[in-house]
Amino acid sequence: MTNWRAVLIGFAAGIVAGLIAFALPVIGHIGAGLVAGFVAGIIAGGGIWSGTWHGLLAGALGGIVIAVLAAPLGLIVGGAVGGPAGGLLGGASVLVIGILIALVFAIDSAIGGAVGGLLS
Repeated sequence: MTNWRAVLIGFAAGIVAGLIAFALPVIGHIGAGLVAGFVAGIIAGGGIWSGTWHGLLAGALGGIVIAVLAAPLGLIVGGAVGGPAGGLLGGASVLVIGILIALVFAIDSAIGGAVGGLLS
């Protein structure tokens, strides 16, 4: 059973770590995903598989939120440059890329969650 409290706390920890991560652009954001997963995994407990699951959800949630917030920006910029069709394609492409980013966030958060679940 999913512990949504652990997922939401891990998501919040990932947001805070992500804001701090701007000091180290690539490494910091990977670390933010690991932190999000670790926090979710340690709070959820239940071993390595439970930690992995909760970390995966915390990371994917972060990526989905970023995609949903960035899609309207692509719609506006695409519409300004390419008219209505450009806006539609711009917003859709940002959403698709955002979903791919969510998958990447989910992978490193799942690794962090596995470690957190192992230590809990």
